[in-house]
Amino acid sequence: MLQRSSSVKHIHITNAAISSVIQLGDSKIINGLNRAIAVQREKQLFIGDEEDFSKYPIFQRPIIFPQDKEDVMITSFHQNPMIHVNTINVIAFSSSSILHVGNTQAINMEARIKHIRQLLPKKT
Repeated sequence: MLQRSSSVKHIHITNAAISSVIQLGDSKIINGLNRAIAVQREKQLFIGDEEDFSKYPIFQRPIIFPQDKEDVMITSFHQNPMIHVNTINVIAFSSSSILHVGNTQAINMEARIKHIRQLLPKKT
C-alpha cells in the first residue's frame, strides 16, 4: 500500500455518530457496523421486545457483494507524496459512515436499520 502524509489545515465537524469514523492519515483496515431498530409511535406504548434483533430477517441476511469482473491496471507517479486538504466542513454523518483523508487498504462499512411505525387505528 502506498504511504503518504496527509495534511489538513482546518476541519469542522458538527456531528459524527453511530459507528462513524474520522480518519486522517493512512490506515490498513476500517470496519464500521451499525445495527438499529427505529420505532416510531403515534402513542407511547412500549411492548418490550422490539429490541430483539433475531426477530427481524434484515439483520441475518448475508450481504451479496458484486464480483470483480475485470482486472484494472493502474500506474501512477507521485512526485510529492503529500495529500493536502485546505478545509473540510461537515454538518453531520452517521450510521457507519466515514470521512477519510489518506490511503486505506480495505474498508467495510455496514448499516442495517429496521424502521417500524406503530400507528393508531383510524376511527371510522
